[in-house]
Amino acid sequence: MGREVLKAVLQAEDIELCAAVDLQNEGQDVGALLGGDKKLGIQITTDLAEALDASGADVLVDFTRPKSVATNIKTALHRGVRPVVGTTGISKEDFQQVCDLAAEKRLGCVIAPNFAIGALLMIKFAKEASKYFPQVEIIEKHHDMKLDAPSGTSIKAAEAIIEQRGEFRQGMVVEEEKIAGARGGEMPGGLRIHSVRLPGLVAHHEIIFGGVGQTLTIKHDSISRESFMPGVLLAIRAVMRLEGVVYGLENLMFE
Repeated sequence: MGREVLKAVLQAEDIELCAAVDLQNEGQDVGALLGGDKKLGIQITTDLAEALDASGADVLVDFTRPKSVATNIKTALHRGVRPVVGTTGISKEDFQQVCDLAAEKRLGCVIAPNFAIGALLMIKFAKEASKYFPQVEIIEKHHDMKLDAPSGTSIKAAEAIIEQRGEFRQGMVVEEEKIAGARGGEMPGGLRIHSVRLPGLVAHHEIIFGGVGQTLTIKHDSISRESFMPGVLLAIRAVMRLEGVVYGLENLMFE
């Protein structure tokens, strides 16, 4: 994701890349990291605070890890830098602290579980469908290096469905799970999510509705990480005019 963001920013005429931070490629020129022959004069560093202070950045794009993302966001906000965050798995406590700090600093921050526009439309369509099909389950499939489960996108979809239909207990009152977790994880509100992690996958979500004599499936597949880049660029541009935290790219697209 970091490489894709670098490519997208470098190709955008109205956005300038001024720093890059990564723990594994310290000292390497960004151009070489992307496989090009031309050096860009921007060397990768491992120190985020130092990179932000030296570069004069306006926006930080974060695709890191759940354990580090909250610290990264706070580091940026304390320096007047606006975060655009695609890392999922941030805790409720850290999320609230980020909201409070962004409000205090009067800075915009975009946190989006998914930047693929098709995935956002999937959630929008699923919320509408839940008016008529209250019985629903979600299957999400990702690459085997993804560190959190279920995905932020599946949780966001579940929250949208539950907001629309309300709490709904589906299936048998008593279930016998011969293997713990076989029926997936249950969201508050009575909706189950099943997570798959395998090499070869990128990001795939399937929302299955069941009714009398019929099913309805709304599905989105990200075949490559390029699918997220239009949304990332949209968020980078939008965050400059925002104050406070916006959770979910759909709030910039559909509202």
